[in-house]
Amino acid sequence: MAFHRVGSLCFAVFLIAGILALCKSGVQAQCESTIPSLIAQCRQYVLKPGPKTAPSAACCSVVKTLDIPCFCKLVTKEIEKVISMEKVVFVAKSCGRTVAKGTKCGSYTVPNALGRIA
Repeated sequence: MAFHRVGSLCFAVFLIAGILALCKSGVQAQCESTIPSLIAQCRQYVLKPGPKTAPSAACCSVVKTLDIPCFCKLVTKEIEKVISMEKVVFVAKSCGRTVAKGTKCGSYTVPNALGRIA
């Protein structure tokens, strides 16, 4: 099980690195600079297997600097095979970020605007 998670994480890192190499526009370059930190600090909270869990303070410090709409535009079907966009939104809200109703993150659409989670 641990080997599968490590393999999935490595796959996600290489996949995102490949996307970043292909997508070097000015706006995307600005938002993608936080993605390596996001992966390093938040992977255990956003990987597909397992329940939603409250993120760490280190994860939240990265999430608070993340351009969520820009990040969501970079999400592909391949990334969604490994990372749960529902968990990404949960983590963002748990860290005090507002994610608007209807926001698309990959193929996931935020169902309702609950605003910030206290």
